[in-house]
Amino acid sequence: MIRICVIEDEEKVSSFIKKGLNEHDYEVDIANNGETALEMVDSQDYNLVILDVMLPDMSGIEICRQLRKHQPQLPVLMLSALGTIDDKVNGLHSGADDYLVKPFHFNELLARIEALLRRKKLADGDSHILTFGGLKLNTWDKTAEREGKQINLTAKEYSLLELFIKNPGKLLSREFIMERVWGINFDTGTNMVDVYVNYLRNKIQKDFDKKLIHTVIGMGYILKD
Repeated sequence: MIRICVIEDEEKVSSFIKKGLNEHDYEVDIANNGETALEMVDSQDYNLVILDVMLPDMSGIEICRQLRKHQPQLPVLMLSALGTIDDKVNGLHSGADDYLVKPFHFNELLARIEALLRRKKLADGDSHILTFGGLKLNTWDKTAEREGKQINLTAKEYSLLELFIKNPGKLLSREFIMERVWGINFDTGTNMVDVYVNYLRNKIQKDFDKKLIHTVIGMGYILKD
């Protein structure tokens, strides 16, 4: 499933985009201000961002610049009612990959999204395949296997495993895991992280001698071979 973050404060426009993209099997999240958008993109894995220039708290130009600092390869399609050459140049110079002027036909938006995703796929090559200790994750179709054996994971289990495999050898606190996988602050009264780590361990380690996810008592978990 391709995930797209739509950063747009006009509800009619964001609803129009979300409805159309959902009908074409894209998963869509909406942020109506810059601060929320940056938090979402930082904590979730998106394949593409659709970004409006005019937002209530900060400009799309500034948001795009911040996105580029942390995720230089993430495709960004900028939307704006400002359609002069200078406006387009400013948007592209801020880091946007494409610039679409409002109002627009949905079919044109869809075509530009598909073109950006094709370009990203060609640029990535096999970078969508993550490996560690016999584990293999495909971030495009969200599948996992270990030493050739398919592993069936729920959405949260997959997100948790992807977080571990992107941070090999790094101690991950429960707070960090909760924020990255669930997108919420850690509640000391819940054992949700521990429960899901155990679920994941049972699926990726049960039939193998070598354990990969290790507990550091009082601190968190670490993926190491």
